[in-house]
This record gives sequence, C-alpha cells and structure tokens, in this order.
Amino acid sequence: MQKTTQIFGLRAIIEAINADKNIDKVFLQKGLKGDLFKELESLINSNRINASYVPIEKLNRLTQNNHQGAVAQISPIKFYEIEELHEQVIEKTSTPLYLLLDQLSDVRNFGAIIRTAECTGVNGIIIQSKGAAPVNGDTIKTSAGAVFKVPICRVSHIKDAVFFLQASGVKVIAATEKTEDTLYDVNFKDACAIIMGSEGRGINPSVIKVADYKAKLPLLGEIESLNVSVACGAFLYEAVRQRR
Repeated sequence: MQKTTQIFGLRAIIEAINADKNIDKVFLQKGLKGDLFKELESLINSNRINASYVPIEKLNRLTQNNHQGAVAQISPIKFYEIEELHEQVIEKTSTPLYLLLDQLSDVRNFGAIIRTAECTGVNGIIIQSKGAAPVNGDTIKTSAGAVFKVPICRVSHIKDAVFFLQASGVKVIAATEKTEDTLYDVNFKDACAIIMGSEGRGINPSVIKVADYKAKLPLLGEIESLNVSVACGAFLYEAVRQRR
C-alpha cells in the first residue's frame, strides 16, 4: 500500500513546494521565528497549502529526525484545479455528478466515501484546502485504492466550488436535515453536485444558503443522524437509481 511521504526541515519543504510537489499538509511549530520560517509561511499561504501550528511535541512524534520546526506530508495523488476537472469531465458527459465535502475531517470516513463515489460513477470529489481530511495511508486503505481512480480537487472554500459549478450549469444539492424535502423529492438526473458536511456540525450554514436545493434522509428510528459515509452512500445510490 502506498503511503503518504513525509519530509522535514524548513529548507527541504521550501524546495518541495517550489518543485510543485503535491503537499497535503504542513505542520509548523508554534512560536517559531526566523527568515527561513517566514519564507516557508509565505509559500504556504501563496500556494494555499493546508497548515497547522502545533507544539514541538507533536512534531517530535511525527518524526525522529531534526525537523527544525516543520514537517510536511506529500500526497500520493495529484490534486486537480476545479476548472481543469470540470473541463475534462464535460468532454465525457453532459450530466456530471460531483461530490463536495465540506470540511470532512475523518480519514476513514473520507476513504469510505471515495470508495462509494467510485462505485457510483462520481466524476469528481471537491474538498476544501484547509480543514479537510488528508489523503494518507488510512485514506488509501479505507478507499480500497479508489483514491487513485476518482479525481479529487481542492478549493480555498467550498462556496468557491458552488459558485463555479452553478455558473457552469451544475445544480448544487445540500444534504441537510434543515429542510422538509427528502432526497426522493430531488431530481438527480441533470448535472448536479451533492454537498456532504463534516462529522460534527454538518454543512456550514453559509454554504447551505447558496445551494440550489436541500434534501434530507428520512430517519424512522430514535437516533437523529447517520454516519456521514452511510448518508453519502444513500444519496449517491439515489442518484444512480434515477439515472438508470
């Protein structure tokens, strides 16, 4: 199984970014200063790379090497730009099916969703650069390798993707309990994108507000919610049922 490659050291990470490596996330030591550190911070910001400021103990657990206050994870996949992804997809189909994940943070849920997405013919998965689960060894394993088969795109904010897709003729459907409509009331036959929220808070209210449609799963028991990967599977297979 291919795992995420780890690199460490300020200069090494700067060189990796400048060499256009697929940096998934950078862990930076809290309170670190210096010109090289500022140079790395500037590169991280200009390239919209996901970064976290952590105590030195966290970096020590990530690597036994001299990390100089910075550890980066190189993703085993290439991330697409949304324009590039959509351009490639519409060459193949006039009714694409996209999946937007609003800050989903659990790697096993992420992997399970990618696996279901591949099985249901999703044309692309769109995630947010910051706050999203990384593509690492656990993601790859849980996805059963599907992570290498479904294009994944990163955007600065999920709303950026929503506006782009809407302008491209793709309707956006938010999976949320804050509606009276169920997924069986929504038309998935046209070009569409389904938004799934994070495990804790669901979809950001500002994202729900700009979606074209809202839909929920009917829950007949006493528990008020499903695991996000299970809910995602229900939505995707309703899209498959309608499109068959």
